[in-house]
Amino acid sequence: MSIVVTGATGHLGRLVVEQLLEKVPAERITAVVRTPEKAADLAGRGVRIAVADYNAPETFDGLFAAGDRVLLISGNEFDKGRVRQHRVVIDAAEAAGVALLAYTSAPGSLSAALADDHRGTEEALLASGLPYTLLRNGWYHENYTEQLAPVLEHGAVVQAAGEGRISSASRADYAAAAVAVLTGEGHENRTYELGGDQAWGFAEFAAEVSRQTGKEIGYRPVSVEEYQGILAGAGLPGPLAAILAGVDASIEKGELVVDSGDLSRLTGRPTTPLAQSIAAALEG
Repeated sequence: MSIVVTGATGHLGRLVVEQLLEKVPAERITAVVRTPEKAADLAGRGVRIAVADYNAPETFDGLFAAGDRVLLISGNEFDKGRVRQHRVVIDAAEAAGVALLAYTSAPGSLSAALADDHRGTEEALLASGLPYTLLRNGWYHENYTEQLAPVLEHGAVVQAAGEGRISSASRADYAAAAVAVLTGEGHENRTYELGGDQAWGFAEFAAEVSRQTGKEIGYRPVSVEEYQGILAGAGLPGPLAAILAGVDASIEKGELVVDSGDLSRLTGRPTTPLAQSIAAALEG
């Protein structure tokens, strides 16, 4: 019986595998990747590497075995039909009779277009009859802390979220929740709404960056249309810029405030403070 992690060399997947290695023997972990060279370090630590691609269903044939626990990490190819991609994994897991399929979804409160693929995948997973866990991950600190260069260059945090607040947490926090489900008991057919312990707004984010850098950083709210144009001007494809601008509209409506407490309960510890992730990004 393996614990199988798809997208294992992505930002979240790698953290999941790293944390699994602290809890279970390496030979019990299977990392599913598209480019095995990127997983050479994991293979060197004894992790089984399986090469498969969401866009090539045949590559998942025989990859899972009865009794496996599988983490399906949502794909990031917004233009390739993510529900169809995810269904490839669900179908293979169903055929194998896996013990659990956990999926990294989006908060149930999120109405933005970004959530559409997640809802479609959830429907496919529930229709499969597989034992499931829905890990409805909130927003990541890193969505913002990894974009500090333009903030520092222009002296402003520019978003279209108004006074909206976000219950974000670090990727490592969400990875720890996934590991708790994959290695624990009693998570079958459960849905977890995951978010950080403390919600924050962009004025607070700007103030914290100011405090840590000593630079004058302000928050400049803009319209959704203007923000979409800014993202497109920065090189993002038009459809993706529209999706991300739509998330800001949802933030303004309060749709990324998650107050369930599920994340800290699953991990058994408080979630990572935003200030800590800002400090780590500035040091990096």
